[in-house]
Amino acid sequence: MKMKELPISERPYEKLEMYGERALSNAELIAIIIKSGTREESSVNIAQKILSLEKNGENNLRFLQNISIEEFMSIKGIGKVKAIQLKAICELTKRMSKPLDTSQIQINSPKDVAELLTEEMKFEKREIVKTLILNSKNIVIKIVDVCFGGTNSAILKPKDVLQEAIKLGAPKIILVHNHPSGDPTPSQKDFDFTERLAQASKIIGVELLDHIIIGDYGFESIFYLKNNS
Repeated sequence: MKMKELPISERPYEKLEMYGERALSNAELIAIIIKSGTREESSVNIAQKILSLEKNGENNLRFLQNISIEEFMSIKGIGKVKAIQLKAICELTKRMSKPLDTSQIQINSPKDVAELLTEEMKFEKREIVKTLILNSKNIVIKIVDVCFGGTNSAILKPKDVLQEAIKLGAPKIILVHNHPSGDPTPSQKDFDFTERLAQASKIIGVELLDHIIIGDYGFESIFYLKNNS
C-alpha cells in the first residue's frame, strides 16, 4: 500500500504530529528520514528492509551505526543522498549520547567510567583508546582520544597515554579502551600494557587509577581483576 492510500492518522508525518514521536514504530521513524519511497514500495516498506539488515535478532537500532553507505544503497529505493542522510543521523545520535558537560563528573568506581563512555564506545568496529584525566578529587578534567586502531588492536605506547596529563600537570589518569569483538575480557596484552603504563606513570608522578575495557554489553576493570584474582 502506498503512503497516500493510508489513512492520514497512519502516515508517519501526520501520526507524529498528532500523537508524538513515541507513538511511531522504528520503521515509521526511519521512513520520515528517507522521506519518499518508490513506485512499488512506500517509505515504510523500505525502512523495514533497512531494519532487516540487523542479523542478530536483537531489535537494537544501534546496529545502524555500523551499516555502510554502500550497504544502505544496496536496498532498492535508497540512493546515495538518502544513505548519507542515514549515516548523518546515526552519527548525530552517537554524539548526542555523550555527556553535555564532563567538568563536574567525579569518578568513584569503574562503573562511573563505564556509564560515561559505554554508549559512545561499545559498538565501535575499531579499537579506540581514551584517557580520562582527573584532578586530585577524581573529577574529570579532560577526556583525550589517544589512539584509533583497526578491528583487532591499537598500537599504543605509555608516552601516548601520559603526554596530555603531563602537559596539564594532572595527578591522575584512567585508561579506557573498547574491544570490537564485544567481549570486554582483558587479553594478556592488556594486562602487560597496563603494567608497563603503571610503571611509567609512577616514574613521572601520575597515578594510574585503572584500565577499563568496554564491550557490547559490559565492562571489565583490570585493576579489579588483578586485585581479586
